[in-house]
Amino acid sequence: MANQYLYGAYGYIGETTARSATQAGTVPVYIGTAPVNLVRGFSTKKLINYPVKVSNLQDAQNKLGYSADWESFTLCEAFAAHFNNPLGNVGPIYVINVLDPATMKKTEPTSVELVFSGGRAEFKNDKIILDTLVIEDKVEGVDFAISYNFTKSTVIITSLDPDEPLTGTLTATFNEVDPDKVTEEDIIGGKTSSGEYTGLGALDLLYQEHNAVANILAAPGWSEIPAVYNALISASQRINGHWDAFVVADIPIKDASGAVDTIEKAIAWKNTNGYRSERSKVYWPMATNNAGEKYHLSSLAVATMQRIDYSHDSVPMETPGNKAVAITKLYFGEESSNMGYDQQTANELTQKGISTAVYWGGNWVLWGDHTAAYTYGADVDPRAIFDVSMRMLMYITNSFQLEWGTSIDKPMTMQLRDTILNREQEKLDALVSMGALIGEPKVLFIETANPVSDMMNGDFRWDIAVTPTPPLKSATVYVTYTDEGFAAYFGGEE
Repeated sequence: MANQYLYGAYGYIGETTARSATQAGTVPVYIGTAPVNLVRGFSTKKLINYPVKVSNLQDAQNKLGYSADWESFTLCEAFAAHFNNPLGNVGPIYVINVLDPATMKKTEPTSVELVFSGGRAEFKNDKIILDTLVIEDKVEGVDFAISYNFTKSTVIITSLDPDEPLTGTLTATFNEVDPDKVTEEDIIGGKTSSGEYTGLGALDLLYQEHNAVANILAAPGWSEIPAVYNALISASQRINGHWDAFVVADIPIKDASGAVDTIEKAIAWKNTNGYRSERSKVYWPMATNNAGEKYHLSSLAVATMQRIDYSHDSVPMETPGNKAVAITKLYFGEESSNMGYDQQTANELTQKGISTAVYWGGNWVLWGDHTAAYTYGADVDPRAIFDVSMRMLMYITNSFQLEWGTSIDKPMTMQLRDTILNREQEKLDALVSMGALIGEPKVLFIETANPVSDMMNGDFRWDIAVTPTPPLKSATVYVTYTDEGFAAYFGGEE
């Protein structure tokens, strides 16, 4: 530890010590595009390359807009998964939108003919930059007002003069946003020495702006791009130099080479593109619900994780595997002939570290409890076998730092050493009591891990070895036949 400068509270996931194979809450952060073009005054608000907290669907609409075109506006899928979910809404979430209507717009303006009736006109458009709409010879705020209906995706023009309402046909002109101008480089982003943050780089703003610690990262519609996946994995490690987050990503159903619409193709794609970080889960394919909406399984998984975590006091002790999701079938692409698969066939995916969804027990459920690093029969670090194991390790490191960060620069007395030992042991015992950990985990202040040279520099270390409770991945019963039962026919006779 003495080979680097330390100033603050830190936590590290150490090497596994297996003989064999409290954070405040779950905080998902999504990166993508939102229709902020539908938000009046978007340029004066922190809506671009900045983490925005969203608590419900109306909150999302008011702050970032909403559109049913999830392919263009990828963050709207997350809004629906969390806040329009038949199985129950869950939040809050944080989103980082990279779409800037001021620069990512079509070159030429658009014109439409407005037909007024009763002083009102309406037209459908979710790409309109509302702030740019003008009507010939009319003044907004004097002659007319603009509003937007997110349910119908329509712009509504209302006359403001009751004595002389707008009538007939008038021409409206406006600019339209162009989501196709957003690239993977915009999603990846970064930060400059002058303090400018873009894309994933804006993740560093979450803690200082919202006092929130990200512990799940996702980018539906973008994480299927290898460069974005790698950037997510990189960004998830030591956020602000401290926090650990778990990445939930997707394998595409189509890429530049063609369709990825069979199990064999999905497995090959995962291996070829290196989607195998222990800090992630990967899902394939997509799914549709009874409204025909097409979901990436990653967004459904993140919402499920958050819901399950909340049921355990925000402790990530239970996998999202085998939990119901509101879908009606798997989706492999419009041109694919794949009709899906049963649970047993799906295990061809899960044994390769790919999670999916199956119909089981009368419901569609997420299926797969492994990290992306898992491959059945391969040499895998035991901590990387299950998603809950990695998430629990992250939970403990984040919890330690949140707990003791405020104690930095206090006198390191024997009393403080013991206070940290006792408090951390209390937290471990509580996790064992609730079933999140098994065995008898201990927190230790080891002499050999705290050489005098480190302590002279104010650097102190505590060691914790834990065993996260594994999920019941399989349950098998063996039944044998015996002829002893035939004796019942002669019971009671001598």
